Amino acid sequence: MADIFDLATTNLLSPVILFFVLGVAAALARSDLSVPEAAAKTLSLYLLFAIGFKGGASVAAHGVDARLIASLGAGVVLSFFLPFIAFGLLRVMTNLNRLDAAAVAAHYGSISIVTFVAATSVLESRLIDSEGYMVAVAAMMEAPAILSALWLVARGAPDGGRMDATLLREIMLNGSIVLLVGSFAIGAITGQDGLEKIASFIVAPFTGVLCLFLLDMGLVAGRGLREVRGQISMATVAFAVLMPLIGSTIGLGFGLLIGLSAGGVALMMVLSASASYIAVPAAMRVALPEANPSIYLTLSLGVTFPFNLTIGIPLYVAVASAIVGVN
Repeated sequence: MADIFDLATTNLLSPVILFFVLGVAAALARSDLSVPEAAAKTLSLYLLFAIGFKGGASVAAHGVDARLIASLGAGVVLSFFLPFIAFGLLRVMTNLNRLDAAAVAAHYGSISIVTFVAATSVLESRLIDSEGYMVAVAAMMEAPAILSALWLVARGAPDGGRMDATLLREIMLNGSIVLLVGSFAIGAITGQDGLEKIASFIVAPFTGVLCLFLLDMGLVAGRGLREVRGQISMATVAFAVLMPLIGSTIGLGFGLLIGLSAGGVALMMVLSASASYIAVPAAMRVALPEANPSIYLTLSLGVTFPFNLTIGIPLYVAVASAIVGVN
């Protein structure tokens, strides 16, 4: 327990978290602080590129083995089935209709790449090694949850959701997925030699760029919290905190079963606990336009995201380290 509090305190006082808090506070205070949309998109592209390339280079150094394949398979299974758990909880705990519950559930099967990046930064700061190919697992967990949500809607109302070849193409060719997978592939092809050539661009500046990106995320989250007052019940907020804990516990089981390192198990927990706020919202706007975006965006970005940054990541890392042990 002492380790959890120590890690939580360290994480809360890190520049990454404090910039997120600054963004939330500025938005709630109605400051005119803002990050231009073009700059925010550039920061997002940089982070996806950097984490993908470094992950690919790590795989090149590690090589393809049964554990890598098992991890990728676990990611797909988790992403597909977690929305069913989330949907069941929402229907029991809240008064959300089937459409909104399915849309929210999709976010909790997919992943937040920024939460993943923040977790890798925490692991690096504590000198805890992890499998570099976990970024590939993150990429595999983007799309299956969307398909699960559309199936849930179709079960209740055959014309309630759209799932066709066009939508599937839009999901798989989503910009974040293409850049993450593409950078990963290039990193795997070029290996450590390629990483060394661009290390000055994607290694040293990484934390600073992450701080700016989280400042923007804080502004977005703060505005969302300010705008949806009265629209979201306490039971719905409770779900947004409970679901990450359930997802991380299931991720812990998968990580232990596969035999991942302490860092790998922690990242599997983080991926299972995080909620998408980039790829899934974009897909929901196309597939389920009647779903209320103020609900699913506020829960994923305004509640679960800060919960994972401040409490979740320290908890997952401490649990994984205690159970697996750190070399």
